[in-house]
Amino acid sequence: MKTPKEFSYIYNNAKKRHTESAVIFFKEGSEKKVGFTVSKKIGNAVKRNFAKRRLRSLFLELEESLREGTYVFVAKKAILSEDYQKIKRGVINALKRLKAYET
Repeated sequence: MKTPKEFSYIYNNAKKRHTESAVIFFKEGSEKKVGFTVSKKIGNAVKRNFAKRRLRSLFLELEESLREGTYVFVAKKAILSEDYQKIKRGVINALKRLKAYET
C-alpha cells in the first residue's frame, strides 16, 4: 500500500483494534497487503523509523499465520519504550479479535 487513497479507504472501511502500542486495521481481501503509519507525534525521524522497523518485524514474524487481506498498522508512542514481546502479545490478541490470526 502506497497511496493516500488506499490508506483512506482502509481507515474508513476496515475493522480496527487498539493495543497499547499500535492500532491495527484489517479488511478482508484476496491478497495480503500491508501498510505502516507512524505520525510525527511519535518523535523525530530516527524514532519513527525505529517504530516502523518494529511493526514491520512483527508483521514478517506473524505473516504465515495471517489471513488474506489488507492490514494497516498505526504506531502509538508506547511502541518506542515497550518490550518487544509485550508488543507482540498485544498485536496477536488484537489480530485474534479481528479474526485475522489463525494458529
